Amino acid sequence: MTRISEIIFPRVTGLVITCDRQGKPNIAAFSFLMPISFEPKYVAFAVSPRRKTFENLREVGEFVLAIPPMEMINRVWACGTKSGREVDKFTLLGLETRMAKAVKPPLVRNMPVQLECRVELFKEFGDHWLVVGKVLEEHVEKLDFQPVLHYSKNVFTTVSERMVVE
Repeated sequence: MTRISEIIFPRVTGLVITCDRQGKPNIAAFSFLMPISFEPKYVAFAVSPRRKTFENLREVGEFVLAIPPMEMINRVWACGTKSGREVDKFTLLGLETRMAKAVKPPLVRNMPVQLECRVELFKEFGDHWLVVGKVLEEHVEKLDFQPVLHYSKNVFTTVSERMVVE
């Protein structure tokens, strides 16, 4: 059977920043991600219960969703393939943080878009859990950038052009 990620593509890739009870941050890449409400703003993503992000969300219930530019593709890949249990990805990848306004997990410096969120729903669906977060604060540095678009596994793509339909 074909993987669902090979049927529904491309998907924007976000970095989800969480922290444990002691405040130790973790960052991981997710492409099972979507906006679900304009007002108030809500976002959702799916997380495997095997990931450190899952543990942190259960402990703290807050996260930052960052949308990285394509120039960060190698860091994004490392965030998705390295375990936060084994390595400090912030140090490994040279990612600098700053305090968030409304949540415990930090923001990442030089990220075009970041949303501070509180978990409103955390529910199991098959082999993943759906996380719905209410956006408490938004940080938009710029919107004119190429986002990281994920196909499946280690295959990514870019936006080639924009078309306006009338």
